[in-house]
Amino acid sequence: MLKITRPTPSHFGIYATDVDKMVNFYKAVFGLTETDRGVGKTFKAPLVFLSASPDQHHQLVIAGGRPIEATFSTVMQLSFVVPSIQYLREIRTRATELGATKFLPLNHGNALSVYFADPEGNTVEAYVDMPFYISQPHGDPLNLDKDDETLLRETEAMCRNDPSFKLLDEWRAEVFK
Repeated sequence: MLKITRPTPSHFGIYATDVDKMVNFYKAVFGLTETDRGVGKTFKAPLVFLSASPDQHHQLVIAGGRPIEATFSTVMQLSFVVPSIQYLREIRTRATELGATKFLPLNHGNALSVYFADPEGNTVEAYVDMPFYISQPHGDPLNLDKDDETLLRETEAMCRNDPSFKLLDEWRAEVFK
């Protein structure tokens, strides 16, 4: 059971035209585990539940019912935190192999992110947190072909040059008093 002290974002769901293709994409790119599958009794659509955590039955639900003629997604973005910069590179590779498009790597200062469109056009973000805070939104180009040490050094220098710079722990102490 999750230990929470206030309402906390927990999971998200998206409509899909091709449920199996989308389930395969999110399982293969992010290593999610399929925890359940079925057709809703009141919501009569195929539903597939996915999670990265044994503490949560599902963190992502793929639901059938997206019209084939839908020209865009109303999902602003689906964001996945990853444990390292190298993991960002691996996500980029796996997503590319499975048909993701529109890649946009950005350095937000507080995080390094790779944005892309999944096979049905939903915007997905994979990111790794940095130990810095600068006011958001902020997004400089990110070259993931640089080594980790260089990226960390450049990110810290960029952040320290921003007037809003704080170490992440300082920012957290101010915001979550």
